[in-house]
Amino acid sequence: MHHVVLFPGVAAVRISKRPDAAAELPRRVEILRAVGAAGLPFAVPEPLTAVATFGERAAVAISWIDGEGLPEGIGDPAAFGLLLEALREVDISPELEAVLHRPRRYADGLGWADILNDEIIPRLPTKWRDGVRQRLDTLLALEEVPARLVHGDLGGSNVHFGEDGKLTGVLDWDMAILSDPAIDAALVATWHGWDVLRATDEKTYRRAWAWNEAVGVGHLHAVFAGKPLSHVDGFVSSVLAWLEERG
Repeated sequence: MHHVVLFPGVAAVRISKRPDAAAELPRRVEILRAVGAAGLPFAVPEPLTAVATFGERAAVAISWIDGEGLPEGIGDPAAFGLLLEALREVDISPELEAVLHRPRRYADGLGWADILNDEIIPRLPTKWRDGVRQRLDTLLALEEVPARLVHGDLGGSNVHFGEDGKLTGVLDWDMAILSDPAIDAALVATWHGWDVLRATDEKTYRRAWAWNEAVGVGHLHAVFAGKPLSHVDGFVSSVLAWLEERG
């Protein structure tokens, strides 16, 4: 959604690529402000400027976060256990409530379960439909839990560690929502390996597994928005590629 110009040690400037991203940038800045005020034990990018608009684009400078992301398959269970616990324990402030969406399973055809059941599964090749529907039913059978702060894109380059191996900060809160914290656990596990969840409890592990099993947890942000999918065919193709890769 954005080009990013880096000024190492100083700032990162995010520049929208499309008009819809430009329109969303002020809300994304408010998400950073609300998350930054939540008292997390690691750094979160802070807006350094107001949002500047030019033509159909918009830009904002945000603070630099030291450290680097970890390679795929690498991760200390203790460090990620602390990260997931910190997110789970955040008090949901009025500011977070105001800027973060709460995905619903069913919402007049636009809930995430509605979209998967009605729009995605029927478009999959026949051999995949029953299995995906069964795994979706398993996910829907889980008891709903109180909504917590969910980053929505944990793992890889978004979670920075210092040379000493300690967590320094978490970037890119654009997909943050209020929902089941096991979603973040699943996102961590799909990048860093499921063994990284050893520091979590069995319930979280089981829920994380269920969130990933239906269509791949990385796809779900697109159906969490409570809006029609803009590129249904592309979404189906991506899910199908994931299904074929996992076998």
